[in-house]
This record gives sequence, structure tokens and C-alpha cells, in this order.
Amino acid sequence: MTTFDDEGLSPRPTRLLHTMLRVADLERSIEFYTNKLGMRLHRQERFPQGRFTLAFVGYGHESTDASIELTYNWDQSAYQRGTAYGHIALAVHSVAKSCDSLQAAGVSVVREAGPMQSLSPDRTSAENIAFIEDPDGYQIELIERR
Repeated sequence: MTTFDDEGLSPRPTRLLHTMLRVADLERSIEFYTNKLGMRLHRQERFPQGRFTLAFVGYGHESTDASIELTYNWDQSAYQRGTAYGHIALAVHSVAKSCDSLQAAGVSVVREAGPMQSLSPDRTSAENIAFIEDPDGYQIELIERR
């Protein structure tokens, strides 16, 4: 049961704001997420004293929908992604058509469109998925949602 404070507000978090990815080339990443994946650039903020720039991209409105925060550290040109990071997932109408379109635009498809190899006993059918990579090598799963 959720409790509320004197103003009727929950002390618990209320929504996912953003996921942050460190990128090596901010303009290249903005171009990928906006032109290739169709997201909107919500805003950019420069922090000269900290020597970094943030760019927020997403599909809906930043005030109501989750975004991706692209963080560009001015003095860093490469990162190790680590083993804990998995992927971002995006809904598409047709995985195969999306892969064809993205591949034609120069996007790397690292797992071709098709059903998941394993079937969960909690599902009635396998999801149709694919994986692509952004310019920094971050994996993005495309999941068919009709």
C-alpha cells in the first residue's frame, strides 16, 4: 500500500525519466537517434566547467515520456561498456521492414529479424525481434508490436 505525505504526494518514484549513455561523438549520436530511429531532440545543455554536454532524445514529450540522455564528455573519446549493460528496446510495427530500412540507411543489424530462439512457457508465441547497434556499439533491440 502506497502512503502519501501531507500534500497528497507519494514518497515513491513516479516514473522513469531517462537512461544515460556515454557517447564518443555527440553529433553522430544525435543524428543516429533522430534521423535513423525517428526520435526527437528534446534539448541540449552544455556544462563548460564540467567539460560535458547532455542531449536528451525520445519519442514522446520529455515531460511525460522516458528519454535517453546522451552524455558527451569533452575529453573522452572511447568507453568500455562493461558486462552489466544489456540493451535498449524499441517497439516497431514490422521488425523485418525496420531492419531493411535501417540497414539501407547504414545502421548495423547484428541480429537479423526473426522469432526468439527460445520460447517462454509464460507466452503463447515467440516474439519477433532483431538487434541493431548505435554508433558507439550500444545494442538496441527491435520488438514487433502490431
